[in-house]
Amino acid sequence: MKPIIEYQDYRKYMSDFYEERKRCSAFTWREFSRLAGFSSPNYIKLVCERKSGLSRNGVEGVADAMGLVGTDRDYFRAMERFGDAKSDEKKTQAFHEMQKIAKESRLRVVDSEAFRYFESWVNPVLRELAPIMPGAKPLELARNCYAVVSAAEIRQSLDFMVHADFLKKIGEDTYEQTEKIVTGSSEAIPLALRSMNRQMSKLATSAIDNVPPENRHIAGVTLGMSESTYQWLVQKLEELRQQVVAMAAKEKDYEKVYRLNLQLFPLTKGKEA
Repeated sequence: MKPIIEYQDYRKYMSDFYEERKRCSAFTWREFSRLAGFSSPNYIKLVCERKSGLSRNGVEGVADAMGLVGTDRDYFRAMERFGDAKSDEKKTQAFHEMQKIAKESRLRVVDSEAFRYFESWVNPVLRELAPIMPGAKPLELARNCYAVVSAAEIRQSLDFMVHADFLKKIGEDTYEQTEKIVTGSSEAIPLALRSMNRQMSKLATSAIDNVPPENRHIAGVTLGMSESTYQWLVQKLEELRQQVVAMAAKEKDYEKVYRLNLQLFPLTKGKEA
């Protein structure tokens, strides 16, 4: 079984623990639940199937049943908070706690660099901007952005991306990209992407007033559509996004950094509300 630090879904960790114990002995859901202090023989199974959750006492009981102590126990607590948090703010706090525990233990949370990369709009913008401004100091890079960002934030972002191997330093204040596309596969990446989309949506709103019309394209349409039409349009938008990504990957000489937002969202609740 993998070390707990390689998990981000506490239910998956519990399921794998059960399967491992079952493979080596006559372990049952009833026994697992009993060891965790639950009277219901199938309660742990329901949790793993996402049909129920764990209380604070339940978390401690399950940790006892799995023999978790020290750092592993702390990580399991944080992982449960991450999995069951009701808001993105609380999920982010829990994931940062998971990262902190891993760092203090000199371990690594899977895709933690990708999470941090997508958490701030500065990183992807600077990753595209820095390579076309060789020798530029952080203040010069900051002034080249429409959105307000400090030289200190620019320096912090550059240092992080070099450390995470998203950028390669090839000279004094001169960088090149290590790869064209940054991706992540962990449970936490969608959380960071939601934060990114919120920030980029705000920048799009700001661009209406701060960017000359000839340098931007912002348009929209309000329309009624069926579920089948919605699914068709989502597919078309995804195909367009993939085509844009492929085109950008081939781009060699560019002068500006742009953001393309594809937004399709309901304005009414529909008949089922």
